[in-house]
Amino acid sequence: MTALLRQRARIVRVRRIQHNGAASAAADAAGRVQMIEGNRERLSRMRGELRPAEGPMLGAALARMSELAMRLDDARFGLGVSLDAARAAAAAKERARLTARRDQEGAEKLQQAAAVAANDLIERRQRLVARRPNRLKGEQA
Repeated sequence: MTALLRQRARIVRVRRIQHNGAASAAADAAGRVQMIEGNRERLSRMRGELRPAEGPMLGAALARMSELAMRLDDARFGLGVSLDAARAAAAAKERARLTARRDQEGAEKLQQAAAVAANDLIERRQRLVARRPNRLKGEQA
């Protein structure tokens, strides 16, 4: 029975390592989503701050400001595709993490069941040994 317990403990260790790896990957993916969302917000704020100054302004300066505003808008809208891809990847990593966690919990339950079975077997053997007559002290059957 101890071989079974060692095997179950080994499986639990492997499942714990797999879950930790999946949790790390899910956290990285979620961080990537937050980073892209932050960049998108920053671009939006920068675009909102671009306003022509009061008073007379050269046409070239106004054209440069319009060009910059257009580029900021393009960059912000271009992040939409990256953000969607990052969200999809983060969702997939989270599903993998949940699967790994479920596997880990299952392995822990199997280990506990094996430990209970081993303890029951030990107790049964001890009861059998206690009920046997002692033949070494000269008792005859």
